Amino acid sequence: MSVARPAGYTTAQIILHWVIAALFVFQLVFGEDIVSAYRAYRQGATPTDAAIFDANIHVYIGLTVLVLAAIRLILRFRYGAPPAPAGESNVQKAIAHTAHAVLYLAIFGMPISGAIAWFGGIPEAGEVHELAKPVLIAVVVIHAAGALWQHFVAKTDVLTRMVKPRSDARA
Repeated sequence: MSVARPAGYTTAQIILHWVIAALFVFQLVFGEDIVSAYRAYRQGATPTDAAIFDANIHVYIGLTVLVLAAIRLILRFRYGAPPAPAGESNVQKAIAHTAHAVLYLAIFGMPISGAIAWFGGIPEAGEVHELAKPVLIAVVVIHAAGALWQHFVAKTDVLTRMVKPRSDARA
């Protein structure tokens, strides 16, 4: 069964996109305090109350991103995603597909690796989590730059369809 290629995204898909993006930015800005708590636990020490509080927020937001990403993926399979803009080159399509694949991998991989490190006490998972951070930042920048390029230079609807739901959308 092939997934239909709708003209735009549903309201739920758009909301999930922007909520996950906002949570990602929050994690980047406020997520560093988990490192001190994690290292303290690994060394058998007790982290400060503030570090524990900040770490818990980071963990719960990460798990929230994981759940929202799962919902987002289900909606993508159910309602589809718009096709690439007409006239887009194969190179542009390959870059967009690769960036989206890495974004989805990171949206799932970051919370999973973080949870394995935090709850499972597996330091290698924490290292993967840390190493993936700059890669994710780079891909997010490429993703945003591509959307802005599509909007302002190529004059396509790529950006607008992620802010305005398609007219036939029910979810």
